[in-house]
This record gives sequence, structure tokens and C-alpha cells, in this order.
Amino acid sequence: MKLVSFSTQAGPSWGVTCDGGFADMGLRSAGAYPDLRSFLAAGAPADLLSGPLKADVSEADSRLLPVIPNPEKIVMAALNYHEPGGDPAKVPDYPVLFLRLPSSQIAHGDPLIKPRQSDRLDFEGELAVIIGKAGRHIPKDQAMAHVAGYSIYNDGSVRDWQKHSHQFTPGKNFTGTGAFGPWMVEAAALPVSERGFSLVTRVNGVEKQRTDTSKMIFDIPYLISYISTFAPLFPGDVIVTGTCTGFGTTRTPPEFLSPGDVVEVEIEGIGTLSNTVEAER
Repeated sequence: MKLVSFSTQAGPSWGVTCDGGFADMGLRSAGAYPDLRSFLAAGAPADLLSGPLKADVSEADSRLLPVIPNPEKIVMAALNYHEPGGDPAKVPDYPVLFLRLPSSQIAHGDPLIKPRQSDRLDFEGELAVIIGKAGRHIPKDQAMAHVAGYSIYNDGSVRDWQKHSHQFTPGKNFTGTGAFGPWMVEAAALPVSERGFSLVTRVNGVEKQRTDTSKMIFDIPYLISYISTFAPLFPGDVIVTGTCTGFGTTRTPPEFLSPGDVVEVEIEGIGTLSNTVEAER
């Protein structure tokens, strides 16, 4: 089952993909769960999603929103993939983490904004983990019970601003650079395996990144356990698990995004997140 957040003329809501549109679960819950985050916080009651579902709104009459438009926090991992020929001495002892602002997020199909302050907008295809059950000090062997589902993230990065200091914050939070979507696939429908999920990023149809999630240095249970040690995790929180080599600044010569470029991130079992680059107005 694919859960989405969307908006119509009636306002924002959430639902299930079906029949070329969405079953509006905000409407069907009579306002009890106005957004996907509130549904997860209530324990994702299965009875709301049971039975045959038909579209209440069409795709043409709606606009997708980031899967979780209003997360309490978005925790991003960096330097989190073993690379072919990589130096084991450079593998970090602990995850490299930073925070992204919810206001920087965009949905599948929204424009990825190249800021006027920089010509170094880069792409990073990543797996997003959406928390469904709150917790603190979560043991690794219990961590997966806290996962509601998975989605796709393009951590659009403004590299020169990212490198202004040792802190990543400026380059990772420009408006319109965090693409998140198109939907959440429930964890039960996409069980984590030792092989992992294949992840491919393309720019204008040309493959730039390819990996699978089994190559993570710090896997999903470790990230959940580590993060929950210093901050409680809440339903709707998003953990974005890092990217592999192949993004623009790892290429020779470096490649950055320009208006008109189309970035696609495809993850096995989830789908494809697609955004076209536009210049900031």
C-alpha cells in the first residue's frame, strides 16, 4: 500500500493511491487524522485502510506534497556507504549526521530550485525511513518495529554554501532543495533484506549513481538506535540514510545541476522520485 500526502482546492490531506487518484483518508476519518503524521501517531489503525478503496480525488485535481509535510525532525546521514576501493581507515567510527528543515522540502513533481546565490546545486539520491512508533534509547534489535515505511529523498545540496564551514547546515537547507516522495511504502510490504534495495540516480536519463542499501556503513537499526539515544524519535520523523558516490562533486570534472535538468531517483520496491530544476525567481 502506498500512502501519500496531497492537496486539493479543499486543502491538504493524505490518502492511499488507487485507480488513478487517491482515497482521501483525511476525509474518510472525519478529521480524526488530518494528515499522515497524525495517522502514524495514532498507531496507524488498520481498520481505516481496510476494505476496498476507491479514489475520492483524481491525480489531475490534486498536487502531491512531501510524504510527511510536517515532520518534527529530519535527520540526515552523510558518508554512509562503503565504496569500491574505499580506504577502510576513512570509515567513520560514528554516523555523520545533520538536520534538514521541513520548510526546505518539496514533493515529487515540484521544481527543484537552483538558488540565485550559487551555481553548485548537486544531487544525492537516498533512502528515507519514516518513523511510526515513538521511542528513546531504542535497542538495535527492536529498532525495525519503530519503522512505518520507506520513501525516496533527493538531498539537493548547494555545495559552496555547504563548505563555508565544517557545519553542513547552510548548503543543506536552501528552499526547494529537499525532494521527498512520491509516497510511503509500508514497512511490511518492503522487508529489509541482506541484499538491500537497489538505488539509482539519473540526470536527464543518464545514470549517475548506483548502489544498494546493504552497502550502508551504519544500517537502519543502528541509525535508529544511535539517534534515539540523544533525541526521542516521534511518529512522522524522517531519517535519510545517506548517499553513495557518483553525485556531482565526486565526478571529474564536477557536474552541477542547471535549469531544465531532470533528476530521477529510483529505489527498488518504492518507485521513482522525479523533479525538474528551475532557477530561483
